Amino acid sequence: MDFLMVFLRLADWAVYQLLANSCYRAAMKVKNHGFFLLRNHPPQKSPHHQFPLFPSFTSCCFKKDQQQTIVCDIQNTILLNSKSFFPYFMLVAFEGGSILRAFILLLSYPLLFVLDHELGLRLMIFITFCGLKLKDMENAGRAVLPKFYLENLNLQVHEFFVSARRFESRVMIFTRVPRVMVEGFCKEYLSVDDVRGTELHSVGKYFSGFVSSSGVLVKHKAVKELFQNEKKPDIGIGSSGLHDQLFISQCKEAYVVTKEDGKKSARTIMPREKYPKPLVFHDGRLAFFPTPLATLCMFLWFPLGILLAIVRLCAGIYLPYHIARIIGGSTGVNIKIEGCDYSWEKKNKRNGVLFVCTHRTLLDPVFLTMTIGKPLTAVTYSLSKMSEMISPIKTVRLTRDRKIDGETMHKLLSEGDLVVCPEGTTCREPYLLRFSSLFAELTDEIVPVAMNTHVTMFYGTTASGLKCLDPIFFLMNPRPTYHVQVLGKLAKELTCGAGGKSSHEVANYIQKKLAGALGFECTNLTRRDKYLMLAGNQGIVEDHNSKSTKCPSS
Repeated sequence: MDFLMVFLRLADWAVYQLLANSCYRAAMKVKNHGFFLLRNHPPQKSPHHQFPLFPSFTSCCFKKDQQQTIVCDIQNTILLNSKSFFPYFMLVAFEGGSILRAFILLLSYPLLFVLDHELGLRLMIFITFCGLKLKDMENAGRAVLPKFYLENLNLQVHEFFVSARRFESRVMIFTRVPRVMVEGFCKEYLSVDDVRGTELHSVGKYFSGFVSSSGVLVKHKAVKELFQNEKKPDIGIGSSGLHDQLFISQCKEAYVVTKEDGKKSARTIMPREKYPKPLVFHDGRLAFFPTPLATLCMFLWFPLGILLAIVRLCAGIYLPYHIARIIGGSTGVNIKIEGCDYSWEKKNKRNGVLFVCTHRTLLDPVFLTMTIGKPLTAVTYSLSKMSEMISPIKTVRLTRDRKIDGETMHKLLSEGDLVVCPEGTTCREPYLLRFSSLFAELTDEIVPVAMNTHVTMFYGTTASGLKCLDPIFFLMNPRPTYHVQVLGKLAKELTCGAGGKSSHEVANYIQKKLAGALGFECTNLTRRDKYLMLAGNQGIVEDHNSKSTKCPSS
């Protein structure tokens, strides 16, 4: 790591020398902010930044006996470390657009040092949105961006907003970034009353890549136009930058979130329990915050990652389980196994054992099979042709007809051990969805299995993308981790047959037991709720080979 830091500093110095004689402004940006190695603040501060015109936000308070209007920006105020909105544009370009669009955006990053702020913003808007469907941006704003916004949320500003909302104060956001990128999050998670941002031009169902005729939003002018002859906003919150100070100067009281305040908030990362609302569902492939350096590393890794995924995949398909585990471990796949107790295995010879697993990726049954060391059969509601072809274990499709599915699973249990994921779909956050109770009616030989994963680059699940690529993306991670915890077999007195429990009681008990083992939280949400949230549909896709419909499995 020390060698890498030295190398990046030398690269920054080289870029500065190249620009020093040709473009003074760009050279000074490189000198102050870095190029490859980004720095949060320039080493030499101007007096304006050292001594802001307005008091610190920490001294801000509002009058509890009257309603007040609060105006605020989102960059460096609501969001920490957001001097550049480049990572969020990259998320839209990659998740809403394509990997090619994301690569072009990364290549344009050096130009942002030469262009001024407005032209740089227009360039990012053009590359990110040109030809992008309105629906794709809507999906990204609803399913992808909120997780990254929440992780970078300024805890102090958020708590101030919560207190203000208790007294029915009005909160408004003014920002230069495109309104479509922040409005959904601000209104749904922060309960903001109004969001004013740069409007984008569109043609039909597509963005043109240009801003509207009104141009990039100028915050202090927008406040003047909105309030005109009315009274000024009561409180304005911004950063210590010149544009923000012009913006908040239009208010009766103005406060700035200084860099020192930001550092204090950054040290207290927003804990999940303090999120404005629970983040149960999240979509998208990228598992990291795509800063320019992190995105560059991802693109450099991508070809090697594809090759590595193919090697790992072939090992799992064609080699014996114990050899596949060795090869997987030697290529970076980390399998953590806990609680494997096979004392119950020989006690029931007539029927198989039903493994009830939490559902993190499509590979859950495969990794369980490798852990057990014997072939298992997995049941799923739907599986892509590609996933079915590359699966090293037997997979059987269900119909969602309770009677037919029960008969199918009962027959499979008479032939051997069976794996079922009663959530019916994957969930990557630390929550368990509602368990279907059908499995509890089939047998008393039930073994709960707590499955969990950890990735650093790509998620192996998606609700709106190509599900056939889910295993590939998971195996492309440099060091993917699978945690398999086989719990003890369910006691007879807790089953439907010998214990006389209802199937719902058994399902709820196992859900709570698995949640406790993983440190997760139980919910009553279903796969339908997931797809309505992430993809705007009920998760039902038409089968072109018949008149019936099938539901995606993840």
